[in-house]
Parts: sequence; structure tokens; C-alpha cells
Amino acid sequence: MNTKSLRRQKIKYRIRRRISGESAAKPRLSVFRSNSDIYVQLIDDVNGVTLAAASSREKDIVAQKVNKTEKSKLVGQSLAKKALAVGIENCVFDRGGYLYHGRVKAVADGAREGGLKF
Repeated sequence: MNTKSLRRQKIKYRIRRRISGESAAKPRLSVFRSNSDIYVQLIDDVNGVTLAAASSREKDIVAQKVNKTEKSKLVGQSLAKKALAVGIENCVFDRGGYLYHGRVKAVADGAREGGLKF
């Protein structure tokens, strides 16, 4: 692994030591950011199950011609909509070793606007 990804991995493990999805009622909102897309999922760490997921590759989000930060906000809103449909209102935010800035912050803001509580 190169030094940049190794550094992010260390940060990610340090965050994960403290944060976990306590139950299906309060799962962990995990963020993965690639250069072109962003993926988020709600994970129940007790059972190791993904409860809801969204990404910037979904048809309704790809169809919108906006920049990556605005797409990230749409992904957050999409995840919140899916979570509320399943009956999840609260979650724990896991930034996945990325800085809480830009696209990661946009996902969090979109999820909050959609009705999720951190």
C-alpha cells in the first residue's frame, strides 16, 4: 500500500475503535469516497448487516448534472429516505478516515436534511 492509503487506514481504525453501530436501531453510517463517486451505508455492527445503502451511481443521481459535492448531498438525502422507510431515525456517523470537509460533510448535511439524527 502507498503511504496515503496506509495513513487513512490507520485513521480509520482509530475512529472505529471508538465508533460502532450499537444496534439495528442506531446503526453506523459509513462513508467511502473514491475519486469519482461516493458510497454510504448504514451498518448494524452487532449482526454485521447492511441495513440501507446509497451511492452516487444510482440512476436518479447520475441523471442530475451537478458537481460531486452536490451529488454527495443527494446521496445523503437518498440514504435518509431509505433509512426512514426501514424505520431508522438515529445513527452514528463514521467518516471512514476522511476529513469532515467537502463531499463527506455534504453527505452528512444531506442525511440530516433527509431526517436522520446523528
